[in-house]
Parts: sequence; C-alpha cells; structure tokens
Amino acid sequence: MNLYEHTIVARQDTSPSQLKQITEKYSSIVTKNKGEIVQTQNWGLLNLAFLIKKNKKGNYIHFKIKGPSSLIQDLEKNERMDKNLLRYMTVKVKKFDLETNYFSGKDKDEGEISKIVKKNSNN
Repeated sequence: MNLYEHTIVARQDTSPSQLKQITEKYSSIVTKNKGEIVQTQNWGLLNLAFLIKKNKKGNYIHFKIKGPSSLIQDLEKNERMDKNLLRYMTVKVKKFDLETNYFSGKDKDEGEISKIVKKNSNN
C-alpha cells in the first residue's frame, strides 16, 4: 500500500454543505478503489497566490490516503470533471505526520517567535 497526501482547492463561494458533499464524494471514491482515508483536514478558506478562474481565495480540503496507485488515477479523473474544484494535488509520502495541523490557527511556535522578536527589539 502506498501513502499519499491529497489536497483539493474548491471555489471560494462553495457553501459548508457543498464542502461536506465534496469530502464525502471523494472519500467514497477512495473506499471503492480499495483505499483507506487515514485523516481528513478542512483547512478552510485561504488566499491563493494568484487568481485561478477569477477566484482570489479557495477552500482547502486535505486527505491522507493509503491505497494503490490506480486509486489516485481514478480520483484525479473525477476531479478533472468537477466544476466546483479549482485545483488538486497528490504527493506520495513515506510516512504520515498525523500530529501537526498546519492550518489550525496560531501555533505555539509562532507565539514564541513573536516574543523573541519583541524582546530583541527592546534591546
């Protein structure tokens, strides 16, 4: 079984119920193709680096998937036809990082860095 991290960027005007339907749709495709979803993260509405189909922002959904390579081919084939999606990306990884959620708000490290910067600027 291969390990993959798969990220979907949906349009900015997608409602929360539509996002839930999108998540369920692609989760069912994974399970139909003998795959397993280890973790799903909704990263929320984030700014895009550049305009994509006249959108400045996108709703990000991130999956951590175990499965064969044929699963990814079928998943991406379905995503190419979906009009609600702006982009998608799949990366094959050796190991999952299940502890860290990079888009959950302010991290502890970020707070510590800002304290160090303030302390050094006072000197």
